Amino acid sequence: MKPKSRPVGDLPNRRSMREKAYIHIQRKIAARELTGGSSVSELLLAKELGISRTPIREAMGQLVAEGLLDQIPNRGVVVVQLNRRDIIDLYELREALEVYAVGKAAQHQVNRSDLSRLQELADGILVFKAELEGSGKPVLNSEQMHRFISCDLAFHTLLMRIAANRRTLKVVNETRLLIRIFTMHRDGHKIADLEQIHRYHCDVVQAIARQDHASAMRVLSEHIQASLRERVEQYDHWEREMSLRESEPLFFDVFSPAEAG
Repeated sequence: MKPKSRPVGDLPNRRSMREKAYIHIQRKIAARELTGGSSVSELLLAKELGISRTPIREAMGQLVAEGLLDQIPNRGVVVVQLNRRDIIDLYELREALEVYAVGKAAQHQVNRSDLSRLQELADGILVFKAELEGSGKPVLNSEQMHRFISCDLAFHTLLMRIAANRRTLKVVNETRLLIRIFTMHRDGHKIADLEQIHRYHCDVVQAIARQDHASAMRVLSEHIQASLRERVEQYDHWEREMSLRESEPLFFDVFSPAEAG
């Protein structure tokens, strides 16, 4: 008996549902609606999207393979939870790929529109510096940090696009997303931090404009290494605080952050 042929529209529709589920889960992780260590429910996601569980399962499988989700025995699928070594590894990967890409970009003449856009994004950091100076507060608040991260991401993404390597861009974007979903809350930047980041970005743009690939690679490497040191310091602080919470829970119950100061 001749097997039934699959309807022509089935495969593309299934693929589009899987991609829809994949993007939806990524967005929930990036927005921290799904935090590190939390379970991911096929049934709940299927209800949210109004689709069957099969494309949800396929999307989750892809995210497990990419390192965003983890399959835990007796627990199912959870959002990956990064440790100190993971953070260092991810930054080293990001440095290797981005520094290579910026060196490649700086070997050729970059068109004026791309250089102007890079400089515009670099100078966007000064907007946050002005806001912080005007507020009189020591660090950017969570809303400002969200906008800062978008501006910073746009700068680095454009650098990768200028290098014209889509595969490298995809890996770097996945790496940055993994760093972002780390459960520790990121502290807001101080004025000195913003000045340093602005200086790094401007120096990279100027090196690309001069086609000085050695300087572009050196500056971007220093920039990413500085960011890594900041993240590792935050991790160590968070780890010490968690250790104290476990050893002195009553102290933290009495002196909660909401009541401090």
